[in-house]
Amino acid sequence: MLHTILRIPKIVSESGLSRSTIYSRAAEGLWPKLIKLGPRSVGQPASEVSTMNAAHISGKSEEEIRVLVLKLESARKSAE
Repeated sequence: MLHTILRIPKIVSESGLSRSTIYSRAAEGLWPKLIKLGPRSVGQPASEVSTMNAAHISGKSEEEIRVLVLKLESARKSAE
């Protein structure tokens, strides 16, 4: 299985959200936390960005999105 990690500029482009909005939503539990790739770089699996976009398009509530974020972050730990 291919796991593509997107860097911030691509996440901004794909989601339509600003960089600061992504960070603030992650702090609020409304966006999955970014993965540290190095001392000055972060990213996020492309599949998570797609899943979050689909959740917003389908009109999920903030509570439903928080549950989804928890599931996505939990799935990272079980990924091989």
